[in-house]
Formats: sequence, C-alpha cells, structure tokens
Amino acid sequence: MIDPSNLYLPDSDPRRLALHNEVHTRPSATFQLPALIVYVAVMNSKISIADECQHLRKLKGQEHLNPEQLKGNFLLLQCDHFKIIWERHTEFTRYTIIQPLPQHAHWGSQLPELASHVATGVEWLKGIPGTTITAIQLAMFNEGMEDPDAIFKAKQWLGEGTVVGGKLGRTTGDQSHSHLITNMRIGVDGFVRMLVLTSPETSENRAGRVAQRLLELETYRMMSLLSLPIAKQLSSKLFEAETKLVEITARIEANTDSDEALLNLLARLAAQVESATAEHSYRFSAARAYDAIARERILEMREKPLSGIQTLGVFLQRRLAPAIATVNATSDRLEGLAERVARASALLRTRVEIATETHNQELLEKLTRGQALQLRLQTTVEGLSVAAITYYVVSLLFYLGKAIKASGIDLNPEMLAGLSTPVVLFLSWRMIRKIHRGFRNL
Repeated sequence: MIDPSNLYLPDSDPRRLALHNEVHTRPSATFQLPALIVYVAVMNSKISIADECQHLRKLKGQEHLNPEQLKGNFLLLQCDHFKIIWERHTEFTRYTIIQPLPQHAHWGSQLPELASHVATGVEWLKGIPGTTITAIQLAMFNEGMEDPDAIFKAKQWLGEGTVVGGKLGRTTGDQSHSHLITNMRIGVDGFVRMLVLTSPETSENRAGRVAQRLLELETYRMMSLLSLPIAKQLSSKLFEAETKLVEITARIEANTDSDEALLNLLARLAAQVESATAEHSYRFSAARAYDAIARERILEMREKPLSGIQTLGVFLQRRLAPAIATVNATSDRLEGLAERVARASALLRTRVEIATETHNQELLEKLTRGQALQLRLQTTVEGLSVAAITYYVVSLLFYLGKAIKASGIDLNPEMLAGLSTPVVLFLSWRMIRKIHRGFRNL
C-alpha cells in the first residue's frame, strides 16, 4: 500500500494506517433474503488461532487456509452456497454461517427443524473448538411485515414461550424497516430462535447490519452476565470478611489483644481480600464493558412496540439491569472492604508506632540518666586518678630525696616530698584534663 504521506504530507506516524483501518475491520455481511443465519459464539480460553484454523480447514475448499490469514482476527470465507464469518475476540470466538433458508422452512411453516440443515454440516458445527456461550438461529424473510397474523405465525415458527419483539429502525416518517419476533428461549437443539421480517426492497447491506446488531446484542448480553455467578458466590465470603473486620475493629478499640496478634489477623484478612480482588477484578471490569456494548446495541435498534408485545430491549433490560447492578454492587463492596481493611491496618500501625515512640522516649530518658551518672562517676574517677598519680610521683620524689641524702648531700626528703606535692598535683590535673579534651575532640 502506498503511504499517502509521501505525496503531500509529512511522513505518517507508524501507527496511522493501522489505527485508521480499524474502522473497516469486522464489517457486517451482505446477503440476499430470505436467509438463515446460524450463529455460534464459543469461549476460546486455551484455544489457539492455530486450533481454530485447523477446524476451518475442514470446510470444503478451505484446505489451504493458514494461520497467517487469521492474524487480523476476522475472516470471511465464501464456500459453496454459503458464507462463513470467523471473528476472534479476547474471550470468545464467533462463527456466523449465512445460507439460504431450507425449502421446508418457508414463512408460516410449523416449527421447521433447522439444526440438521446447517450448510457446514452438523459434525463440523459440533466440532468447533471451545465451549458454547451463545447459539442463535436467525431466520430473515423479506415478507410478512404487513401480515395481520404475523405474531401467530411467528409463534408457530418459534415454539413455546411468550414472544417479544418490536419494530426496528425508521425509514421514512414513522415507518420501520423490519420487525423482530423471538421468545428468547433455548430450544431442544441448543439454539435460540429469532425471526426478522423485512420489506421486499430491503438491501443486502441493511439485512447484514440488522443481523449483526441482533447477534452482537445477545452475545454481549451473555458475556456481561458471566460475572453474575461470581458476584453471588462472593456475597457470602464478603459478608464473612466484613464480620471479621468488625470484630477486629472492636478488639482494636477495646485494646484487649496484643497489637502483634491483631496485625496478624488484619494481614490474613487483607490477603484474602486482595486475592479475591486480583482474581475477579478483570471479570467485573469486563462485565461493565460488555454491558455498555449491549446497551448501545439496544439503542441502535431504535425499537418500538409491535402489536402490544413487549419489546426485546425492555425485556432484556428488565433482567440485565438488576444483574449488572448486583455485579457492580459486589465490585464496589469488594473495593470498599479493601479500603476499610487498609484503614484499620493503618490505625493499628499508628497505635504501634505511638507505643514504639513512647518506648523509645523512655529508653532515651534512661540513657540520658545513665550518661549523667557516668559523667559524675567519670569526674569522681578523674579526681581519684589525679590523687593516685600525685601519690606515686611524690613517693618517687621522696625516695629520690633519700637517695640524694644518703650520697652525702644535705637534703631533707620529707621537705622535698611536701614541697613538690602541690606542683605534682597541679601538673597531674592539667595532664588528665588535656587527655579528656583530646578524646572529646575525636
């Protein structure tokens, strides 16, 4: 592809083309009516693109398909008499098979059997790698919108259950371009059946867009509900954790337990809460994202009531909204519990720090008193040291005087010792003081 920036613009950012072409990825299919869309969405955990490519190769005429062709996570394959769209998402993969309606499945027929007439073959459909999260048989007719018995005939097509649906979109004035009728029940063949009636002049593009909205709506609705069982399961665990936190907080207030024991309890509780948060935070965030997309698809249908039956959007929101509210409440409850545990831990740590500072202050006071005592003791020892040095030096002088007198020189040893005592005492004191000053300056 030629980089348009080489003509009249500065060099393109390396990401420009990929980001711009994102708008053209996953286009809706185009097909003629009447048509049958067999749609299966499977969870692709631990399923690689190579595994899915290997399964797509089993289709007639697709034996040379390779994983490189699937790197865009979207592929439209034209097979004999049918199309198949493969789309891989983060958590699920969608297979959309677009084929003509079987001859026996005409408008107004009695609950026709469709599963065995899938164009890919039943064995290929059953062998799709992954676990099914959504399966839909969407029949689209370019007739029946003006049929006064449309609801009755739709019930014969869909089977048991209360039907819901509505008028979709607007063309000119207040006219709708198609009618949707479904009972939103999983049949014995595992599929949910939907019926769309459109006008004879409906274009292939419009048919594809209508089908895409309906299929995406049900898929994202189911994906958003994956977190509901987790929220219900977490409810009892959160109640136990909240009860433990209340007990620990009461024990902190009563000050009946050691701080170390309380910190250990809070650490274990914090670990449990953090483990639950790490395990389920992605699922809760994904639920909110999927719910937002499902709500957007409902708005895009611009649905209006049809012959007094409940619209699909109202029917789905009646159950989807409380479920998502439960999920959001559980997520908020988990975050709130984590914050409360963190505050309790901070409170207890503050108390421990205050106690530690008080203990350190007491130790400092004891150390100060010890230093003062040591100073007094040092002063006493210093005086004794001066006296001892003076005593030994004067004694030496006394013996020196006796030796001089013995040599014949007239010298009184006692006088020598007595007169030298003050001098020796002063010199000893000065010497010790100088030594102490030298140690203090180190």
